[in-house]
Amino acid sequence: MTERRARPRAKQPGRPVTPMLAVDVGNSETVVGRFLGGELEGMWRLTTGRTTSDELHIALELLVRTGAAGWGSVLSSVVPSLTGPWSDALRSVTGRLPLLVSAKTSPIPIDVDDPSSVGADRIANAFGAARLYGTPAIVVDLGTATTLDCISKKGAYVGGAIAPGVVTASEELFRRAARLPRVDLRRPRRALGRTTDECLRIGVLWGNAGLVDALVRRVRAELGGRPKVIATGGLAHVLAPECETVDLVDEGLTLKGMRLMWEEIQ
Repeated sequence: MTERRARPRAKQPGRPVTPMLAVDVGNSETVVGRFLGGELEGMWRLTTGRTTSDELHIALELLVRTGAAGWGSVLSSVVPSLTGPWSDALRSVTGRLPLLVSAKTSPIPIDVDDPSSVGADRIANAFGAARLYGTPAIVVDLGTATTLDCISKKGAYVGGAIAPGVVTASEELFRRAARLPRVDLRRPRRALGRTTDECLRIGVLWGNAGLVDALVRRVRAELGGRPKVIATGGLAHVLAPECETVDLVDEGLTLKGMRLMWEEIQ
């Protein structure tokens, strides 16, 4: 499974593609994307933490380098305390207010009991998957949490599932069990571990791959049709190859979905 390069939306005659910045603020990581000519030209992962709009302004200028005055920008945030600073920083760098991703700004229907409770990143995932890979679709986002976002054949976001993320769950295990060492996420050579490190690697990597497969199979049966299953997130390149149900990996899907939302709404 390899990342499939997304095809940019066709340009309208006489309408140039505006360069833009997309910022996805997560609980553990913040991902910044730079789009030039409609393509995701650069992507950076930053540690999410308390910061000021001035600090974020400086960070954005260092990433952009060439300046971003007049660029578009879009912001997805699941950390309310950082939404304001990031919004201010994007406005100061581009001179324009960013589009804030939410159920209210979503171009696709949010067909769940409480649309306002759906995370902005999940909305961006759903829209990006629908536009780039068609419907129905299931997005497996492998980050702080492991989430499944489902898009119906008619193109509506219809819910999904949330489980503890790979690192989140394993860190809690290491914290509670003093004699268990932290291990890297290398692919195990076998399923029957002979050392503690090997047993942990098997459990963490293949155990979480099994969790993804079990959830996808159950969700797929209820969703109906033959949904494309797309993996994204910081750990997609590590875990997705171990999953039987994942069709492809697109680590920039959330940012691409945000870009497409911005184009749709402008």
